[in-house]
Amino acid sequence: MHFCGRRSNSDSLTCVCWRDRAGQLTTMRPLLLGLLGCSLLLCVQAFYSASDDVVELTPSNFNREVIQSDSLWLVEFYAPWCGHCQNLTPDWKKAATALKGIVKIGAVDADQHKSMGGQYGVRGFPTIKVFGANKNKPEDYQGGRSSQAIVDGAMNALRTLVKERLSGKSGGSSYKQSGSGGGSQKDVVELTDDNFDSMVLQSGDVWLVEFFAPWCGHCKNLEPEWAAAASAVKQQTNGKVHLGAVDATVHQGLSSRYGVRGFPTIKIFRKGEEPEDYQGGRSRGDIIEKALDLFSDNAAPPELLEILNEDILKKTCEDSQLCIIGVLPHILDTGASGRNGYLDVMIKLADKYKKKMWGWLWAEAGAQMDLEASLGIGGFGYPAMAAINTRKMKFALLRGSFSETGIHEFLRELSVGRGSTATLGGGNMPKIQSVEAWDGKDGQLPEEEDYDLSDVDLDFDFDKEEL
Repeated sequence: MHFCGRRSNSDSLTCVCWRDRAGQLTTMRPLLLGLLGCSLLLCVQAFYSASDDVVELTPSNFNREVIQSDSLWLVEFYAPWCGHCQNLTPDWKKAATALKGIVKIGAVDADQHKSMGGQYGVRGFPTIKVFGANKNKPEDYQGGRSSQAIVDGAMNALRTLVKERLSGKSGGSSYKQSGSGGGSQKDVVELTDDNFDSMVLQSGDVWLVEFFAPWCGHCKNLEPEWAAAASAVKQQTNGKVHLGAVDATVHQGLSSRYGVRGFPTIKIFRKGEEPEDYQGGRSRGDIIEKALDLFSDNAAPPELLEILNEDILKKTCEDSQLCIIGVLPHILDTGASGRNGYLDVMIKLADKYKKKMWGWLWAEAGAQMDLEASLGIGGFGYPAMAAINTRKMKFALLRGSFSETGIHEFLRELSVGRGSTATLGGGNMPKIQSVEAWDGKDGQLPEEEDYDLSDVDLDFDFDKEEL
């Protein structure tokens, strides 16, 4: 057998050929074409190309394309491995074409650009954000995922934007550095010699403080990033992490106290600890990521609440992106020690995922039958667990074991958009019964009623014939 290489006269494809035992020249071109087709299918690198009307957004162009734009933007944050993202792609492209010249449609590979996902609080994929009047505070898109639903949602957002402009409302940041130092900020806290100790040092919260000089070019470049990060961090940490700013040319005492030698200098302040230098990047994404890490390190785990009434369920679930609900066996089936074991598992997982800021609830089996029925877990399979998104009226069920490992795997899949979901029964929150709180003790069997049998004639004459 002889191998040789030749180039076809009809095209540029190099064909591999050999002579068989009969001396006939045989080509492998059809085989190579098949392999080439397969490789093209397997090597798709991105969801969107330059020929699409979807704008690919990255850290290098996001500020220019979106933040500094007067246009309304719908931006999808996706991961290439995400099945739901893959399903959304054709509808996202179709909507982009329909909205061309009216509303901008963009996409961010948040798996590659993780800082951008962290910056905008992306917890799962795909996440769609609406960048309207205030580009620093985008809103979550709550509509459907078909091309028609996306177009309808975009047009509704556009009408809202136009109304806001007609009424004189405007977005943007209020943090401005001026020649006199400091500036009027909204979410960036202006710190001075007079208020620094009371607001920062005597606070139990975490502070990131920028020491700046109004004439400093690097400080001016940092200004919009710092302001945008301040707004995002305030929202995502419920005001537990603050971003402040000190005009070090005016408040020289503070600058001297903390050894500020250049501008901008950023310091991290935590109660009971020496301040430390911030060593991260200067983009809003980097700042937000660091702030959320600090919040996670210092935050207490979310409280695990028993569902005693409708208000508890409503407040916990509406304030959180996801609500994790455990349905535990009846107290007579487990006793106090068994129930506490299940609760301890949930508390550990709540602490592990506290950065997500999810709500955590539990109920005794049979106490909230409508809730169990809407989740499809009523009457069997205790303990059970469900994760509910009340904004989308979707839920997912724990299929694995009710253990630290099983629940961790369940929540990890959900957090990256891989979980299988279903619509909550009826598309509405179920009716919640008001119940008494568990007293922490073992269950007691109901007492049997005593009967007085003294007046009951127990003598039977079996010789008598029945009538």
